[in-house]
Amino acid sequence: MKVLPEQFLEKYLQLIDFDLSLAFDEIQNASLSPNSFTFYTSVAVISSSKIEGETMEVDSYLKHKLQNIEYLPELTEKPNDLFKAYLFAKENHLTSENFLNAHTIISQHLLPEKWRGVYRRNEMLVLEHQSGKIQFEAAPFHIVQTEMQQLWDDITSLLARELSLEEVFYYASWIHLQFVCIHPFNDANGRAGRLLEKWFLAAKLGSNAWYVQSEKYYYQHVREYYKNLNKLGIFYEKLNFEAAMPFLLMLPASLKPAD
Repeated sequence: MKVLPEQFLEKYLQLIDFDLSLAFDEIQNASLSPNSFTFYTSVAVISSSKIEGETMEVDSYLKHKLQNIEYLPELTEKPNDLFKAYLFAKENHLTSENFLNAHTIISQHLLPEKWRGVYRRNEMLVLEHQSGKIQFEAAPFHIVQTEMQQLWDDITSLLARELSLEEVFYYASWIHLQFVCIHPFNDANGRAGRLLEKWFLAAKLGSNAWYVQSEKYYYQHVREYYKNLNKLGIFYEKLNFEAAMPFLLMLPASLKPAD
């Protein structure tokens, strides 16, 4: 691996205090209804969007997608773009080219056409959307292309390898984290990073992975989500990835049965 650390896997496995395989198997029950994918993807999309400051409520978006209730375009346009990107991901293989195409879809109402599906060429400060506080300084623009190429080299390698379910979750979280730290686009990095994580899960574990409610969990624990990101530090080239474990454990926690 070039940028995805392998050395924390053993500790990660020790810290998962429930049967992750059994919890994942339970997801199969969610795929029985004809509207299941639309429902779960709608929840994922609006949850991911609300992390980024979108104002539409979850139940309103569900009415919009499941009952065709119309709302003002400024409420639905960006979530609907993200929904289309999830559909695109479900129907296409995970590759760097397809991911750029997905970002083009996500950013239809966020960025000018010339910056959709294109890596940034400027410096980037990452802000916490609720408070406006600086979280960290993203990768310097002159290394974004190289960093993303290394990340995709690792993803391609992992897609070709046999991995246990626990390893898939471990690397999916790392992919999400590394991507967000690089922050390669001018906007929609958070939305794209959470989609990338889910896309990798589905590529390795099959279509049932689309029913993992990770985005909903991140939204319900959004302060913890940002707090765990902040633990790595401020400057990209000095990020302390030994502090990443709390963030990595959030993805499996989205499947943990209620006590």
